[in-house]
Amino acid sequence: MNPKHLSWFILAALVVTWGSSFILIKRSLEYFSAVEVGALRVVITFLFLLPFALKKINKISRNDFYWLSLSGVMGSLLPAFLFSIAQTGIDSATAGLLNSLTPLFTLIAGFLLFGLKTRLINVIGVFTGLAGAIGLISISGGNAFSFNLKYSSLIILATVFYAINVNLIKAKLRHIDSLTITSMTFFIAGIIASIILFGATDVVSQFANDPKAWKGLLYIAILAIVGTALAMIAFNTLIKITGPIFASSVTYLIPIVALLWGIADGEYFTLKHLLWIAMIIGGVLLVNKKKRPIIASVSSSSLNL
Repeated sequence: MNPKHLSWFILAALVVTWGSSFILIKRSLEYFSAVEVGALRVVITFLFLLPFALKKINKISRNDFYWLSLSGVMGSLLPAFLFSIAQTGIDSATAGLLNSLTPLFTLIAGFLLFGLKTRLINVIGVFTGLAGAIGLISISGGNAFSFNLKYSSLIILATVFYAINVNLIKAKLRHIDSLTITSMTFFIAGIIASIILFGATDVVSQFANDPKAWKGLLYIAILAIVGTALAMIAFNTLIKITGPIFASSVTYLIPIVALLWGIADGEYFTLKHLLWIAMIIGGVLLVNKKKRPIIASVSSSSLNL
């Protein structure tokens, strides 16, 4: 498949998958504490990817292992806990909207920490999408964003971690295939999450004494396997074939799916949302805007971000 077509296909799949993750977190929190949801999400992902990690671990250099470890903590472990804790104080739609800050922080982190170069039109796209996301935030989720700044700030912090991680993968781990990156990052994160899960929670007794806990586990398993393990493999592929800014722009579209789930679950919605959604889509298109080749023989398959 043409890299450009593949990138848009992956983007669309991630939008649907990750846009649904916030409602799954919301459902999981009905059965487990925020710490348990975060830990279970990472541990299940770790176990699902463990066979792949064990095949690759002996082939990883010490330098790559360091960057993979950092990526696992910043891009997977910490956000899993931050999102779970945050959604005890804000609704799922607002969580999805706040996640839209990721491309802006990706641009800033890329410029300050990794020397990322980008075109003016792409920068305009980032801020256009951000404006749309802010517009959605201003009219969505009711009072959650206004009166729960403490919980909202946790998601903002998670988006900063995401932004640094996206740039890190592009700058330091581009030579490693996506399956290896994903399985090894969760190998590190999974060990830490397992210690937290079995050492700091009573989740084992919950499964032994509360039959409903298994229903909650089903929500987390779907979140972990589909929304985390498989989605991260796809996302890491997207970073490598496009770039950090375009890849992170998936978070501009995620709120649309999160909002639809929120509506289905009885959360707040008005027709004004459509205007801001259109602005978000326009921003994503500008983020992906390429410079036209000067001569016809130049390949147009790569994305110039």
